[in-house]
Amino acid sequence: MSLPARLGKYDILRELGHGAMGIVYEGRDPVIDRRVAIKTLKREQLERSEADEVIARFKREAQAAGRLNHPNVVAIYEYGEADDGTAFIAMEFVRGRELKDLFDADERIPLSLVGQLMGQLLDALGHAHRHGVTHRDIKPANIILLADNTVKVADFGVARIESSNLTQTGTVIGTPSYMSPEQFMGQTVDGRSDLFSAGVVLYQLLTGEKPFTGALTTIMHKVLKEDPTWPSVLNVHVNARLDAVVRKALAKRPDERFQDAVTFRAALDAALAASADTEATIVSLSGDDDGTLVTQADATLATPTPVDRAPAVEPPPRVHPVNTPARRGPLPFAMAAATLVAVSAGVWFALKPAADAPAPTGAIEIVTPAAAPAAPVPAPSAAPERALDPGVTVISAIGLADPSDPRFANDQAALVGALRDDARRQILEKAVALFVDPKSVNSHYALLQDRLLDRSGDFIQAVLEEAPPELGKDGLMAGAVRAAVRVRQVQKSLNQMSEDERVDFIRNNGDPKISVAV
Repeated sequence: MSLPARLGKYDILRELGHGAMGIVYEGRDPVIDRRVAIKTLKREQLERSEADEVIARFKREAQAAGRLNHPNVVAIYEYGEADDGTAFIAMEFVRGRELKDLFDADERIPLSLVGQLMGQLLDALGHAHRHGVTHRDIKPANIILLADNTVKVADFGVARIESSNLTQTGTVIGTPSYMSPEQFMGQTVDGRSDLFSAGVVLYQLLTGEKPFTGALTTIMHKVLKEDPTWPSVLNVHVNARLDAVVRKALAKRPDERFQDAVTFRAALDAALAASADTEATIVSLSGDDDGTLVTQADATLATPTPVDRAPAVEPPPRVHPVNTPARRGPLPFAMAAATLVAVSAGVWFALKPAADAPAPTGAIEIVTPAAAPAAPVPAPSAAPERALDPGVTVISAIGLADPSDPRFANDQAALVGALRDDARRQILEKAVALFVDPKSVNSHYALLQDRLLDRSGDFIQAVLEEAPPELGKDGLMAGAVRAAVRVRQVQKSLNQMSEDERVDFIRNNGDPKISVAV
C-alpha cells in the first residue's frame, strides 16, 4: 500500500507500524517544521457492529490526552478527519522503548532506577487525575522510556473522562494482569484504579514477576481474592518497607489504597531511601498476553468517593507461607487461544516445622464466601509443629477447579479430586522454580510434567493442611493446601533429568542462598 502524501496539514514521511484497525505514520508539520506521529483509523476497516465504539474510543484518546500538558505524558496536538474518511490523531513523536521490552529482554533494573521510573509514572498519573482523566490501562506496553530514562505514558484510548457518558458502569476495560478489582467487577473506576495498576508495575519492577498471572478466570480470581507473594520473598534486595508500599498499592478495596499519586510517590521514595542495598533487580518474565480487554460485566456497583486522608503505611507481617503465587509453566498448546499463559518464579520457604498429617478423606463441605468481592481466601488453621526432615520444606498453594466442567457433573468427589490435584501440581511447580529459571521450565514443561509434576506422591511427604473448598463469585472452586515437600529430592530429579535427557536447565537467578548444579 502506497503512503498518502498528506493527512490534514501534515506531510507523511514513512510508516512506523500498522495493525488491524489502522496505521501509524511519521509525519511533519510543515508550518513549524515539527515531526509528529500520526495514528490513523479507517471506518471501512472496522467491523460494522464495532465501528461506532472504536471510533468513539479513538476520539476519546485525543480528548483525554489532549487536555493534559505534562512532560511524562505523550502530547496530543490535533484530532482530524481526512477527505477520504480517515480519522487521525497527530501526537508527539517519541523515540524510545516500551517498558515491556525491557522486561521481555530480561534486563536488570536497579532499585535507584525503579524509583526514578515509578516517580515519573506517578507524576503523570497525578496530573491526569487532577484534570479528571483516569487512564484505565496502565501497563508496561503503555509506558515508554526515552534514552535518558524519561518516562512517557501513552495510549489514553480507553481513558475515562469525568462528565463523559462514553463509558458506562458495567463495562470491563483494561489488560487482565494489570486490572484492579473494581475493573473486573465492572464498577465505576477513579484514579485509585490506575494506582492499583501502577502497583502491579512496581511489583514487576521489583521482582521481575507479575503478581497475578494465569488464564483470564484465574487472574480475576487472584485479583479479587488473593494477596501475591510479597516482593521481599522473591528478591533479597527488597526490604519490608517496600513490601508495605506494594501491599497498600494492591489493596483490594480502593479506600484502603493510596488515595492519590502524591501519597503513593512519597511512601515509595521513603521506602527506597531506607533501602541499604541498591544492587540490580533480577528481571525474568514470560510472555503473557497483554492485550487490552474490553467486554461486559454484570456488576454495576460504584466505588467509594476518594477521601483526602491516606492511612499510614504499615510494613506487612513477614509471615510464611504466603498465598498462591502465579502458576508456572506453559499450558498445552491445545488450550484455547484466549488462555493467558504465564511463568512465575518460585519461593524458598524457611518455615517452622509442622507435624505430618494425612489429607482429609471424608466428605468436603462447600463454603460460599461472603458477598464482598475482594474478601481474601481464609487461611487454613495452623497445624501442630515439629521438626522437619532435612531437605524438606513447606509450600502452600491454592488449587482451582471449574464446577461447570462436564467432567464434574453430579460428581462432587471428582471436583474435589481435581482441586487437590491442581494444588499439588502448583506446589511442585513452586518447588521446581526454586532451582530452574521460568523460561527454562517453559521450554521443557512437557518433560517436567511427565517426569516430575505428574508424580506428586513421590515428592510431597505429607499434606499438612487442606482448607474446605470455596465457591467464588468468579464461578471457580478454590481450596488451599499446605504440604511438606522433599525439595532436595526435586533437585536430585532435576539433575538426573539433565543427565538422562541431556536437558540444559538454566539455573534460577533468584535467591542467591539456593545452590543447585543443573
